[in-house]
Amino acid sequence: MTTRRQLLQGLAAVGLLGQHGLSFAASPQLGERRLIVVLLRGGMDGLAAVPPYGDPDYLRARGEIAFDASEGGDSPYSPLNDTFGLHSALAPWLPLYSAGELAIVHAAGLPLIGRSHFDAQDLLECGANTPKGAHSGWLNRALGSAPCSATAIGAAIPLLLQGPQAVTALDPIGEAPASEELLERLAGLYAADPTLLHALQGADEARGMGLPEGEARKLKAKGVDRARFIATGSLLAKAEGPRVAVIEVGGWDTHAGQGVRKGRLARQLSALADATLGLREAMGPVWSQTVVVMATEFGRMVKGNGTGGTDHGTAGAAFVLGGPVKGGRVLADWPGLSASRLADGRDLALTTDLRALFKGLLHEHLAIDRKALDQQIFPDSAAIKPLTGLLRA
Repeated sequence: MTTRRQLLQGLAAVGLLGQHGLSFAASPQLGERRLIVVLLRGGMDGLAAVPPYGDPDYLRARGEIAFDASEGGDSPYSPLNDTFGLHSALAPWLPLYSAGELAIVHAAGLPLIGRSHFDAQDLLECGANTPKGAHSGWLNRALGSAPCSATAIGAAIPLLLQGPQAVTALDPIGEAPASEELLERLAGLYAADPTLLHALQGADEARGMGLPEGEARKLKAKGVDRARFIATGSLLAKAEGPRVAVIEVGGWDTHAGQGVRKGRLARQLSALADATLGLREAMGPVWSQTVVVMATEFGRMVKGNGTGGTDHGTAGAAFVLGGPVKGGRVLADWPGLSASRLADGRDLALTTDLRALFKGLLHEHLAIDRKALDQQIFPDSAAIKPLTGLLRA
């Protein structure tokens, strides 16, 4: 006899243990447009990923972890303009930047009081003015204004996608999907349970969404994040695939052994760059209609700590990539790194609220109006104006 526990395990194997179930279908409103949100969990050091080498206070302020190109050897960064460079580990992104498919938003973050990962991630995902200020995620609420199929890539649905709109979790490089026989048994067992039956409705469509087992295994051997990005690209490239996806990438909490040219952070950035190129290739022609936004919950302190790393800070950097992006530029109301301009005397000051970035993308790419953005999607945020001109006309 099939138990409830076995049923839930079966739903997880199907990849559709989510909220309300979901049948992947094209969205007439969005057409071929796709949106991917990448959550860089742990607090990425934006001052290392995109070093402001042209700031006159940069070398003094960062101290031993500053990127000093005058030291000789391979340069730790590639200049993007007179002020900002790109970490050498992100060099694979340079062609995207040159082609106008990468824009960087610096000195960006959220008005968080305190330095808790939990509060900061909650704020990043719920879109409210305070942690736990909303019980659903801003991206889920956005689906109410721009209805389309959406999935979290992985075994669980992050707060960002939780809420009243139908979403699901699907890991395209996970275990092999459930068999047709199992789906039939589950459907018969729970025919009288609308909630669970609804969760199965999209299962047949999703069974073919993941990568073949052998291909997934080969990809994972070269890195799980890279494999997941490539699989996500293949998933969204399908005409019947979802239009919105969320990917989570951990490992950015570099309290120790962060490094400069090399080290823990450089490895993280290199893997992210490689995974992004894999995503772009896997998406094929639909990359021209895809926007990818990468954000982290907070930046790191300006000066390093005593263990070769950096501690929790305030502002950092966010990335916007994709065919529609009006890139090849760093968007920053740069506050400077002089002692008098640091937040709390130790952090890069926040000058761009990440919600302004998200609002701009939702308006320009998903055609969501300002009233919905200010009131429903990001409650009580009318004072935060959307960033404009992020995408090509």
